[in-house]
Amino acid sequence: MSRLPLLASLTLSCSAFFSAAPAADWVHWRGPEQTGQAKEVGLPEFFDPNALAGQQNVIWKQPFGGRSAPLVLKGRVYTISGYDPSLPTEGERVMCFEEATGKVLWEQRFGVFHTDIVSSRLGWTTLTADPETERIFCHSTAGLVTCFDKDGHPQWTRSLTEEFGRITGYGGRIVSPIFDEGLVIVGMVNSSWGDQARAGNRFVALDGKSGEVVWWTETPFPIRGTYYSNPVIAVVKGQRLLVAGGADGYVHAFKARTGERVWSYRFSAGVVNPSPVVDGNLVYISHGEENPEGGPIGRVVCLDMSQVNPKTKEPKLVWENKRLAKRFGLASPAIADGRLYLPSDEAELYCFRAKDGKVLWRARYGTVSRGAPLIADGKLYVFDVNAKMGIFKLNGDDEPEELASVPFRRTSGAGFVETHGTPIAVNGRLYFLTQAALYCVGDPKAQVKSGPYKPLPPEAEFKKDATPASIRVTPADVLAKPAQQAKFSVHYLDENGREVAAPAGEVAWSLPQPPLPKTAPKGANPPPAFNGEVNAGTLTVGKLPRQHGTVEAKVGGLTARARVRVTAQVPLKEDFERVPVGAAPAGWLTAASKFTVTEKDGSKVLSKVNTDSRPPFARANAYITAPTASNYTIEADVLGTEVRGRLPDMGLVNSRYTLIMDGKTGPGGKRQVRIVSWEARMRVNVEADLDWQPGTWYRTKFAVVPNGKTATVMGKVWKKGDAEPDAWTLKYEDPNPNTQGSAALYAYIPDPGINEKNPGSEVLFDNVSIAPNDKK
Repeated sequence: MSRLPLLASLTLSCSAFFSAAPAADWVHWRGPEQTGQAKEVGLPEFFDPNALAGQQNVIWKQPFGGRSAPLVLKGRVYTISGYDPSLPTEGERVMCFEEATGKVLWEQRFGVFHTDIVSSRLGWTTLTADPETERIFCHSTAGLVTCFDKDGHPQWTRSLTEEFGRITGYGGRIVSPIFDEGLVIVGMVNSSWGDQARAGNRFVALDGKSGEVVWWTETPFPIRGTYYSNPVIAVVKGQRLLVAGGADGYVHAFKARTGERVWSYRFSAGVVNPSPVVDGNLVYISHGEENPEGGPIGRVVCLDMSQVNPKTKEPKLVWENKRLAKRFGLASPAIADGRLYLPSDEAELYCFRAKDGKVLWRARYGTVSRGAPLIADGKLYVFDVNAKMGIFKLNGDDEPEELASVPFRRTSGAGFVETHGTPIAVNGRLYFLTQAALYCVGDPKAQVKSGPYKPLPPEAEFKKDATPASIRVTPADVLAKPAQQAKFSVHYLDENGREVAAPAGEVAWSLPQPPLPKTAPKGANPPPAFNGEVNAGTLTVGKLPRQHGTVEAKVGGLTARARVRVTAQVPLKEDFERVPVGAAPAGWLTAASKFTVTEKDGSKVLSKVNTDSRPPFARANAYITAPTASNYTIEADVLGTEVRGRLPDMGLVNSRYTLIMDGKTGPGGKRQVRIVSWEARMRVNVEADLDWQPGTWYRTKFAVVPNGKTATVMGKVWKKGDAEPDAWTLKYEDPNPNTQGSAALYAYIPDPGINEKNPGSEVLFDNVSIAPNDKK
């Protein structure tokens, strides 16, 4: 993972991104105004997707399909998508095309791992970009947030899963990043360590130039699952806000530069997937879940963000519509000319009068909706998943005229081409992705004319000498090594998060006592303070191999903290004897809420929590090293028990591969041991019979050896106390290798009936060791 030095301060000028987005660029998936409206003219009323390039309004097309919206920046088109479906080389990629001709300029590929998301839902996030530097940012299915320069060279990468415990679900629900004023902001459901051990809906802001963490924020409400509501930027009453739906059933607003929560409004009993749209002080958003008070399913709301109750931190409800009993839970709305356009999940398009929510008309255009509508040139373009695009001529408050229903059929073989994406319009052209291709569509004879696009409203007056309202310590989250130094800076911010001059006075630095783990027994002593010392913003980490904690800065009455996780280094040996009962090893990611040290037969072992059936808790990795670990072997003793006829899955993780002792019986009626990398897809699935027995300790050993374009992945399992077998139980040469990744312990207790009074199977680990392969 490459990193660039963190800037001493971020550029926070009012002329930055979203204040005046260029008309020739489309760097937010909902357009320069983030509303789903394009200010283009001369767009086509029809095109033939099977026509050759240059015919029937098809300017060009390329056979690289996807599910999201393209991004256009300074003469280039960028996409994210899957590739090589059903092959051992399958993965994701970011591609760059010449806008005028469709010529492929570059491609960057990356693997898929540590996710329940299936093959057909790869590439569902959208890209974002910094128009000034022309850097492109993506959030991959595997959780890699990567920055590319305009020529496709990676500048930095953060692994949200292995660094911060990001959680995904089968439905492909992950949030797209948004770039604003030097920050790349990503929402997620995660569970990591310390104050983030509890699973929650959080947002992280990364420095666009370095990838370092600038701020964290979270919602205070229980999560309902994974979600994919993409945020937008708004300015309300002079304050710059990040507005997004959440995994908790709320829509939230945070200060965009600091993450401070400004308001929240609950309107769903489930997650919120659609993205909001903003018009002035009003925000519009929908959901397709149950409502908190019961009654019909689905809801559309309009909120006045300029009127927030100071006690409840709720904005004023302007109007809502739940009487329609329609699920508005998959597609996001568009707003233009005082009208809100919103597809139901059944692909019925509704037009609401924006000021009061009156339904003006509805139009059926398909059967399943996921893509959002585009409003441009007096027309509306929207995809039905089942292989067609509806094109409507808008007619004010009256029903629209259907101009075309464009079908997408396979050019060879039977069947249709799925169309999940959202079209965009820029420079007089439509750009969109289908399952099979990227299209540029337009009338070659039409006059190209764009804009003007409205800038965001002005912010409150900035005064460099204003009294600071808060301070920030950067970087705000650090992966460190034992005996390493890390340097921190203090930034002084006004009410709107803009950096002001430092006041007089010394900064008091300290290492505060970490909180007692929630899993600790009553009367347990608090954990020791973070081992190290901090002086003038420089942290010198102690030599202890297992620790995490916080660095605190105080100036006057202002306080800010940064999180520091000391990752285990290779080589490593861990027998858990020095870890308190009821705790988890410090510095191990996701272990605090999902694993705990207990006593077994007179010694301490690590036990998987077996009282919570929710998927993020039932299945878990306890990450030990940093994501950059490579070319190593991990070993551990493991034991599983049988409860109510069920056995767990358990094993080891090495470089984003998992060695699993499977608790289910295979085709031959015996249990198996398997190597997988992306279990939802089974891109790698090597297996052998191993009829392991409950209540018996086994020794497991897992090695990954990078070999340039391939990697050799090897695993073996034998009864503890027996001689280690010479041969590997499993061996696989991966043509699409994972060359690095965190070492981890894996456990899954697939029992839907477990709870505190009714625990499931035990999974125990002991005598963990990690060693470099050149020392084996």
